[in-house]
Amino acid sequence: MGQTATLSSKFQISIPKAIREAQHWQAGVTFAFIPKGTGVLLVPVPKRESLSGIARGASTGDYRDRSDRV
Repeated sequence: MGQTATLSSKFQISIPKAIREAQHWQAGVTFAFIPKGTGVLLVPVPKRESLSGIARGASTGDYRDRSDRV
């Protein structure tokens, strides 16, 4: 384990500076907490603008609907 943080009495955690700089996280970034076994995965929530065109060129020919499920 490289970097650690401690949960404060106000239930806050400060992300270590080395991690923030490596990930280019700035103040105001929103995070999602995803439970994984006995731990939690912390991921930044992307802004809507950055998702524009993410599925451009995706094939829609092999689309399955809910009615196709077994």
